[in-house]
Amino acid sequence: ALHQLYYDPNIENKNLAQKWLMQAQVSPQAWHFSWLLLNMDKVPEIQYFGASALHIKISRYWNDIPADQYESLKSQLFTHITRFAGGSKIVLTRLCVALASLALSMMPEAWPCAVADMVRMFQAEDSNVDGRARCLALLELLTVLPEEFQTSRLPQYRKGQVRSVLAQECGSVFPLLEQLLQQQDSPGFIKQKVLKCFSSWVQLEIPLMDCENLIQAAFTSLQDPELFDTAVEAVVNAISQPDAQRYVNTLLKLIPPVLGLQEQLRQAVQSGDMETSHGICRIAVALGENHSRALLDQVEHWQSFLALVNMIMFCTGIPGHYPVNETTSSLTLTFWYTLQDDILSFEPDKQAVYQQVYRPVYFQLVDVLLHKAQFPSDEEYGFWSSDEKEQFRIYRVDISDTLMYVYEMLGAELLSSLYDKLGRLLTNTEQPSTWQHTEALLYGFQSIAETIDVNYSDVVPGLIGLIPRISISNVQLADTVMFTIGALSEWLADHPVMINNVLPLVLQALGNPELSISSVSTLKKICRECKYDLPPYAANIVAVSQEVLMKQIHKTSQCMWLMQALGFLLSALQVEEILKNLHSLITPYIQQLEKLADETPNPSNKLAIIHILGLLSNLFTTLDISHHDDDHESTEVKKVPVQQGPNPVVVVLQQVFQLIQKVLSKWLNDAQVVESVCAIFEKSVKTLLDDFAPMVPQLCEMLGQMYSTIPQASAIDLTRQLVHIFAHEPAHFPPIKALFLLVTSVTLTLFQQGPRDHPDIVDSFMQLLAQALKRKPDLFLCSNLDVKAVFQCGVLSLKFPEAPTVKASCGFFTELLPRCREIAPVGQVVHENGKVLLQAVLEGVGGQASRSLMDHFAEILFALNKHCFSYLSIWIKEAMQQDGFPSARVSPEQKETFSQQILSRERVNKRRVKEMVKEFTLLCRGLHGTEYTADY
Repeated sequence: ALHQLYYDPNIENKNLAQKWLMQAQVSPQAWHFSWLLLNMDKVPEIQYFGASALHIKISRYWNDIPADQYESLKSQLFTHITRFAGGSKIVLTRLCVALASLALSMMPEAWPCAVADMVRMFQAEDSNVDGRARCLALLELLTVLPEEFQTSRLPQYRKGQVRSVLAQECGSVFPLLEQLLQQQDSPGFIKQKVLKCFSSWVQLEIPLMDCENLIQAAFTSLQDPELFDTAVEAVVNAISQPDAQRYVNTLLKLIPPVLGLQEQLRQAVQSGDMETSHGICRIAVALGENHSRALLDQVEHWQSFLALVNMIMFCTGIPGHYPVNETTSSLTLTFWYTLQDDILSFEPDKQAVYQQVYRPVYFQLVDVLLHKAQFPSDEEYGFWSSDEKEQFRIYRVDISDTLMYVYEMLGAELLSSLYDKLGRLLTNTEQPSTWQHTEALLYGFQSIAETIDVNYSDVVPGLIGLIPRISISNVQLADTVMFTIGALSEWLADHPVMINNVLPLVLQALGNPELSISSVSTLKKICRECKYDLPPYAANIVAVSQEVLMKQIHKTSQCMWLMQALGFLLSALQVEEILKNLHSLITPYIQQLEKLADETPNPSNKLAIIHILGLLSNLFTTLDISHHDDDHESTEVKKVPVQQGPNPVVVVLQQVFQLIQKVLSKWLNDAQVVESVCAIFEKSVKTLLDDFAPMVPQLCEMLGQMYSTIPQASAIDLTRQLVHIFAHEPAHFPPIKALFLLVTSVTLTLFQQGPRDHPDIVDSFMQLLAQALKRKPDLFLCSNLDVKAVFQCGVLSLKFPEAPTVKASCGFFTELLPRCREIAPVGQVVHENGKVLLQAVLEGVGGQASRSLMDHFAEILFALNKHCFSYLSIWIKEAMQQDGFPSARVSPEQKETFSQQILSRERVNKRRVKEMVKEFTLLCRGLHGTEYTADY
């Protein structure tokens, strides 16, 4: 089988072999064949399988091993490890992992001084095996022991016990490691292994002072290029362990050796040695970031900590462009967050002292970050790969987030300083600045203005005045100018006289495809925030937008945003103005659509139709003249147009209704076109709410025809929307009621034919039923609604493999069960068929459904308990009497316990019912008490 797995070219044979071998590994015979496969005459791949099988048996089936065999198993493993000390490295490692697993399971009772024993066994002279090979084997064993502990399947209480035993045993390990590092004649590969071993042990939360000598030895190893990477890992792991902050004196002793690395760091930067500068930076950041609070507290040592902060500042501002010439600066950003949080968490007096020391540092940080955020020269940037450009973009977003955070420390003074620098830059005629410098300062401004309310800042008017003075010579700068204007849109709403300073720039940028995202999103923000001040500019905005839409300058998603922008803009106009603009804006598209409706369906005209329908739905998403979306209080004296006559959106929809029906008749088979049509009405209904009423009868009729011909989920979703909004409107509800009944009967027929191919329809149908029960439960009183059939469909849906569908079905029952008393047909069906529902729920809990759905199943049990308690107590008894139900893994006693819990007094506590269900589902799945459940 192993030969087949490793050497057979046929993939199916390989898979068969692998399946068989995996079963063999866990079989009782594995104890026997593992040792045979470890014979010295076998090839390493085969020996490796033998060692792996032993590890699996020891780590997962420990309870199968009789206690009187522990010792012989231990000595056999020692013998084999010694035998392989000079042999295959991968086999040696697997054997060490197996012995480590054995040791962890035997500690501390069955094998009290396991680690000391290991050290002693390997130090004993054994003439057959070379001393260095023995030393390497011991180091390998000591390295994998803590690693095996981290991934072991020990129960929680044992983990704590074994961790403290291991931490005490470091007394047998560390002196040996120190001796090997300090011996002059220790070869490099041994020292490397020693540092790896130390790295592995420090993660067991060993007191930092016990690690002091080895950390100092690791610092010395940083001078040796061969050991550098491993020494960095060791120092960083030792400093970063959470427990380390308790040992402040040791931490203070570590600052001088870290500062001592500055010369090596400078040389590395000068010679372009990125690996070395990266490693040293990691050490400085590990000390600063993990322990800034503890070190700040040592007030008398403030100068040495400040020196460390300055060293990290050097790393932040390391020369070169990220990520091409350096990859170090990004490591330092979270340090600045941590330091700021720690300073701001002190009581006011202490904080004032630290602010005095660190405000200048943070101002310097802003300069450094803006320098690092600068684009390289156009020529250099041209040589960057797309991946490097993307990494640089993400890096700038991280810088932006950092600047926004630093604002909390520096406040308005930060904006003033950026404004002064920008002003000097733009007005200095003697030394013309590079566009990169201007762009970076604007980017800093934009980073802050995007999330922080700058309405009270006295520098924004000046900035808005400076923007038109920027000579825009390239795309990156133009983008940043646009995004900065967008970030200031709320400020412009409060200072409308300034709109005219920047709006022409935005409209001009709309015509440039390279500025598509920035110009369109900025226009959308301005139209949303400043719509009541835009009527004087409306004609111009509409004209420019129409022109760029017709020229097809922008990609689809930007065209959709542009339509949303126009929707906001038109909302603030008088009704006749809106209609006039809508007419000129939409007519060209309607004409196109009329032409497309006559053509025979094909892929290219399908895309055109979906595009036009998308433009209309995006326009209607934001065109809202009723102002229910405005947060303007009633005291605002904004001019709100008074509405007479029907809503403009309804007028347009009625005009194009027949055309849409015509398009539909040809594309009824196509889910995407149907979805786009439904989206127009869904967006309009959501925005217009009651104003949509005049459209209800004809829309219901069209939806009914659509759904009867070819059922699609989007039609049900739109029906649900109509039920939600018009449920309490006696005048408009009859057509919706008729539509609901039609959709239900068509879907029930679909269930009879086999619903498995339509999980999306079943999902939407369940959501529609739940919405009906929530908003208009008396729909279930209709004589022509077959409540029993609907109930049975719900039960079937609970067994679907698609989680969203099951979740929607649970939602339906959670709404249905509370109506048992008030709606007689529902009560009757539940009492007659509730047992089938319970059976389906228990099957899901028993392992048929995904574990992520258990809370939803618990909700049904909770509702059954609350509304049908007397029935439930009989049903659950009957269900649980079936052999092997709901899972063969649970015993009759466990089933009885669960039934009693569910029916106990705790049934009124929803959280407890959810816990009971989680507990029981783990038992049913055979996962109770395994590591899978730790995060569940």
